[in-house]
Amino acid sequence: MVIFSQVTGLIAGPILIALFVGKALDRKYGTEPWIFLGLTGIAFLISSLGIVSITIKYTKKLEKELKDKKANSEEKNNNNQI
Repeated sequence: MVIFSQVTGLIAGPILIALFVGKALDRKYGTEPWIFLGLTGIAFLISSLGIVSITIKYTKKLEKELKDKKANSEEKNNNNQI
């Protein structure tokens, strides 16, 4: 559930900010749709990098847990053989 909320926030947050800020700036400066499109592109990059970062973080965490579990299992097997 934590992973889901982090990924959802990384997707929705930057895009919603880009939507509102981009539209407001385009109206203010009369540049429709260029600021909005630029900010949307930046939001996409931020979201993508954030998702990659979360994926790497949880992959390392899972690898560590599996390594620890395997080490504990081997330790129990060695103790049982003695």
